[in-house]
Amino acid sequence: MISAILGKKVGMTQVFKEDGTVVPVTVIQCGPCVVMQVKTQEKEGYNAIQLGFEDKPLKRATKPEIGHAKKANTTPKKFVREVQWDGEGDYKPGQQITVEVLEGIERVDVTGISKGRGFAGVVKRHGFAGGPKTHGQSDRHRAPGSIGQSSFPSRVFKGMRMAGHMGNEKCTVRNLELVKIDKEKNCILVKGAVPGPNGGYVVVRKTNKLGK
Repeated sequence: MISAILGKKVGMTQVFKEDGTVVPVTVIQCGPCVVMQVKTQEKEGYNAIQLGFEDKPLKRATKPEIGHAKKANTTPKKFVREVQWDGEGDYKPGQQITVEVLEGIERVDVTGISKGRGFAGVVKRHGFAGGPKTHGQSDRHRAPGSIGQSSFPSRVFKGMRMAGHMGNEKCTVRNLELVKIDKEKNCILVKGAVPGPNGGYVVVRKTNKLGK
């Protein structure tokens, strides 16, 4: 069976528990997705299910995308991703996958593309405190400070936190509580925030992290 599905971030809201506790949640539209391809250990060397979400207009699709979709008796999709499959269950190209695959799951991982922030300094990008505002300092308030050593090793180490491009990266938020599943609207509510803007595509899967 598969325990993952493709979706789209709708936005954030809040719900109330029976005891009156407010829970901030993100609404995600999950499916319906279409099985675009079934990959097996015998043919491809591993088991996976390729899912497609949301129709793409034919005039915007490439010929390879149209041909690939025809093999599954469907239309080209805007968002196509592979999800893990344990090899059990009967899946065929063209089959619809709905939010019901998440039934019985208490916690999920959500993967998406974070918001792009452009070029950012170390204060915004990494949370640096900046330099002192006194003792002769006049233009170092948001500077990174020292980035290396002197005569040894006479270089800047790789991975040094510095200013640069921020966001627009693949990001996963793990172990989010699955608050509610709405089968009629193909939506789920997960506690907390997920990567990306409203309308951004995400992959929702059963978490592989244990937590309370």
